[in-house]
Amino acid sequence: MTAACGSGEPAGAGEQVTPIRRAPTPDNEFKPVELEATVDRLVTEINASASRPMQMAIVLKNAAGFWAPVVTAANRALGELGVIGNVLGPVASSEDGPGSDELQNQQIEQAVADGAEVLGLAPFNDIQTAAIDEAVAQGVDVVTLDTDVAASKRSIYVGTLNRSAGATAGRTLLAMLPPPPGTVIIHGSIDTAGTSGLERTQGAQEVLQQAGYEVQMRQSNWNDTGETDDVDGMQALLEAADPPAVGMIGLFNISYRCAMAAEAAGKPDLPIVAFDFDPKTVDYLRQGRIKATHIQRQYYQGYLVPYILYGIKNLGLDATKKILAPQMVDGSQVNTGLDVVQADKIDAYNDFLGSIDANQ
Repeated sequence: MTAACGSGEPAGAGEQVTPIRRAPTPDNEFKPVELEATVDRLVTEINASASRPMQMAIVLKNAAGFWAPVVTAANRALGELGVIGNVLGPVASSEDGPGSDELQNQQIEQAVADGAEVLGLAPFNDIQTAAIDEAVAQGVDVVTLDTDVAASKRSIYVGTLNRSAGATAGRTLLAMLPPPPGTVIIHGSIDTAGTSGLERTQGAQEVLQQAGYEVQMRQSNWNDTGETDDVDGMQALLEAADPPAVGMIGLFNISYRCAMAAEAAGKPDLPIVAFDFDPKTVDYLRQGRIKATHIQRQYYQGYLVPYILYGIKNLGLDATKKILAPQMVDGSQVNTGLDVVQADKIDAYNDFLGSIDANQ
């Protein structure tokens, strides 16, 4: 998928372009006021500078489902900025050909060859390190989103801070649990090759263990047979838990499988909290089977990245970081935070997503 946005005739270098005017975000209890204020400060500083047009590319892992709001937001930001830019989704891989991560490396190389001066990237994993560093070596500033490649020469990461997010989800579940002893099943990741999922899982695990609960882990499975394997595996953990299971927590967009496993184990009333806003997760929220979910604000990740790239190129990296300071962690990570959505707030949250065209 390629969604193109562009400006009209480019102005000369250093020439002041038409001031940026953001589309207003309607007021809602879920509106991230601090993030909105940060973007407004960035816009103010950009409008006060001698801006210049540029070409940018936003390369994503996908363009549908979880990623649809990212595409919408990135295209909106590109249009408001008036830059020449593309939002690039995945290139289809074949069974005998290179994998999606290798194909993404080719996309990065091609975007740079096509003239991109700045690059937003949602990398698959550390296999993108060399491609990022090569782009930077050619003078292209890179900002990552959703998944970080901290060992690379990217300028800034924008997204969820995974250990903190896992801890938040753990605390959400804690408020629903009886006092220990008890076992909590975590549907997360122990795969050291995927640091984001591992950190999120560790964050939840630490909170629950420190509160005195036993924790049993189930590695999430995204393969074709993953749903059956996950449900069967978690059912077995629930039935064998000693002390008995008192709650479950899912840390990815397939969190709804926790509710399926609890039903299969004859424990339909077990407290469950989830991640993301998959339609199946929403169905279980409406039924009261999942008590709360945690949304990663992927719309704001997609929206912020073009603005940050534009700021880096026009204001400089240090000046841009100073503007982003309220959301900055460790000098190079922008924390977009989480929306904690209780089951009785589903309609209000859907209304907010609809108001910014961010429905999945």
